[in-house]
Amino acid sequence: MSTIMAAAVQMDSQSNKAANLRQAEKLIREAAAKGAAYICLPEYFNFIGPEEDEERNAEVVPTGATPQLLSRLARQLGVWLHGGSILEKVEGMEKYYNTTLLFDPHGEIVSRYRKIHLFDAQIEDGYMESRTKNFGSEIVVHKTSFATVGLTICHDVRYPELYRLLALQGAEIMTVPAAFPMYTGKDHWEVLLRARAIENQVYVIAPGQIGDKHDMRCYGRSMIIDPWGNVIASASDVETMVLAEIDTSFLQEVRRKMPSLQNRRPEVYSLAIREGNDPTQSKACLFARPRDENCGV
Repeated sequence: MSTIMAAAVQMDSQSNKAANLRQAEKLIREAAAKGAAYICLPEYFNFIGPEEDEERNAEVVPTGATPQLLSRLARQLGVWLHGGSILEKVEGMEKYYNTTLLFDPHGEIVSRYRKIHLFDAQIEDGYMESRTKNFGSEIVVHKTSFATVGLTICHDVRYPELYRLLALQGAEIMTVPAAFPMYTGKDHWEVLLRARAIENQVYVIAPGQIGDKHDMRCYGRSMIIDPWGNVIASASDVETMVLAEIDTSFLQEVRRKMPSLQNRRPEVYSLAIREGNDPTQSKACLFARPRDENCGV
């Protein structure tokens, strides 16, 4: 399949999970009715609220109410559904994961990604996502019927090495569900997303949160970007969804004309350097390759 219609859903989620899920279902159905076959939700789409309310809103995968709803919708509508992110509860763990789930058109969970880079930042009054969340540790790509998708979440977008590794593992689309704060979003959101698309020659789908939350204001401006770095769909400041065509033949044309990935020089540089007492003995290693027993990564 060369082309598919994708949708980025923009929401103003709050602490009322039932209301959030109703709104998510409404926008998912609207996107499917307009021809979207790959629908992406924003970060924490089912609940954004105070830390003291997280325990009763965190869910077990796959039996929680939210995964069950997304499974049913993907199956009923016959679409690929990227479940933004939710608080995932794991038995025996005090903290939660910020987790995204990918559902196929049969309603099956085919991939799960847990956010690697948590949002710990000293902006405005400060924000420490890691206070109640665990760090993820697995890079995740999934080959769908239309393209290979790389899964990321929000703050991940500031770490280009993650996106390069996804590209080296075959990603043609990278998803960035987010709840980006207004403070940084107005200056960084579009710039970072376009950079990740250009440098990896991929489509980027970035569904975001808008509105005032309990602890910050979200920037929104959900968008879809093509492999040349063009913004081909962008949302205004309302709850909505935006559509754009994903064309993998165009992606291959971009990579053929500007073979940046092919022309890398990994024999000269690396994404990881093993630190040692003698810097002249450091060994360069690439995460995307099989583990080297002589490499400490």
